[in-house]
Amino acid sequence: MTVQLDARPPVAPAPGHRRRTPGVRLSRLDTRYSPYLYIAPFFLLFAVFGAYPLVYTFWVSLHDWDLLGSDHPFVGADNYTRLLADADFWHAVVNTLGIFVISTVPQLLAALWLANLLNRRLRFRTGWRMAVLIPNVTSTAAVAIVFGVLFGREFGMVNWLLDLVGLDGVDWKSNRVASWVAISAMVDWRWTGYNALIFLAAMQAIPRDLYESAAIDGANRARQFWSITVPLLKPTIVFCVIISTIGGLQLFTEPRLFHSGTNPIRGGPLRESQTVTMYMFENAFAPHYNFGYGSAVAWLLFALIAVVATVNVLIIRRLGGRMPGGRAAKGDSR
Repeated sequence: MTVQLDARPPVAPAPGHRRRTPGVRLSRLDTRYSPYLYIAPFFLLFAVFGAYPLVYTFWVSLHDWDLLGSDHPFVGADNYTRLLADADFWHAVVNTLGIFVISTVPQLLAALWLANLLNRRLRFRTGWRMAVLIPNVTSTAAVAIVFGVLFGREFGMVNWLLDLVGLDGVDWKSNRVASWVAISAMVDWRWTGYNALIFLAAMQAIPRDLYESAAIDGANRARQFWSITVPLLKPTIVFCVIISTIGGLQLFTEPRLFHSGTNPIRGGPLRESQTVTMYMFENAFAPHYNFGYGSAVAWLLFALIAVVATVNVLIIRRLGGRMPGGRAAKGDSR
């Protein structure tokens, strides 16, 4: 009897060619595609309430779109051509930029200073941090009433204080620059605390070791603030500058309520403080009802916000590059 042996041993299957079970396949699909599903609601809402209105507004701006009529003929760029030659539009642009500069610069500086105070070890820290947000949650109508009384021409407290130091009273609603200052004070009172909390959250993320090392090197609090806090807050400062630019150039409620009863949508009898959004509302709705022209105003406002925000970011980055960074200088204990 003979036995025949196979000279070739059985070959084991390669580990890379194992058959994947349905559970493994589902797990891989979940890992790969689930992040897109999680963020899909944002893009869906943005498409419905952001992208579509933006595109539709541009399409409307190319038409002579009377809200009270049924015929909307295509006019191309006529609305933009007429708008660029409109003196009232440029008057509103100057008002908007003036209020924006007067309100935003002091607002962010005050918010940075206030956040630095709240970042210290204070008694009732939580109470103080909640208190700075009270102006932001207060009704804008109530704020406008209070500031309207404070900046009253005859019996306002601000004019009373000016009289105490020997200065003449100011007609805050009829004077163009004075109305900018009054509205800016209202805006700053509402939004300084909001920005301060954003800065405070960023300050608390800065490692305490940096401050301890700077203190050992002899740096005082002011030196630590400018050499450590401000440079490390640069991304947060850029963020606050952008959102302040968007909000400041879209200002509507404060100037509208400040001039309540005296041509409110025009910002006063002579358009002393009419912003671009108020001018857009005046043309798109009552009394003109020219939705096409108002849409053109909206698109130029969009372009203005993009340009100003870009310029602000470039300025902040340029200034940030010149800020002293790293460890504080030794021996600076003044």
